[in-house]
Amino acid sequence: MHEPSGYACPFCRLLDGVETERNRVDDVVWRGERTTAFVSPKWWPANPGAAIVIPNAHVENLYEIDDDLLGAVYATAKRVALAMKTAYACEGTSTRQHNEPGGQQDVWHFHVHVFPRSEGDELYARQAESRWVAPEERAGYAAELRAALGRV
Repeated sequence: MHEPSGYACPFCRLLDGVETERNRVDDVVWRGERTTAFVSPKWWPANPGAAIVIPNAHVENLYEIDDDLLGAVYATAKRVALAMKTAYACEGTSTRQHNEPGGQQDVWHFHVHVFPRSEGDELYARQAESRWVAPEERAGYAAELRAALGRV
């Protein structure tokens, strides 16, 4: 395990309704019995409105999640990806998931990123250009995605 002793998981805090500097309850676009999805507080230049899907149970990484819960997370990621196509009129979507420091995991709670994509957006080449986004900027994307999830 890589999570430090006494780790205050920001995703678990969000699930408990506790807002942090980066995660707000209004960012949540889907909450089911086993999974939750929310608009990410970190965006890449050509991919605004990216989302994060998490299990509601605290599991550190891919190695520790059981297969049934893993399936539930990816079913929610699919639902979010389909909703993004409706909400944002994006040309496609990508998912990404990281494990351990060597895999660039930086929150010790299993999560899957879902990105809206367009041809030539160079998502993976623009890592250095990512930025933290204010809740006010995320709000419109969260509202659109939340509404689209009602139609998926």
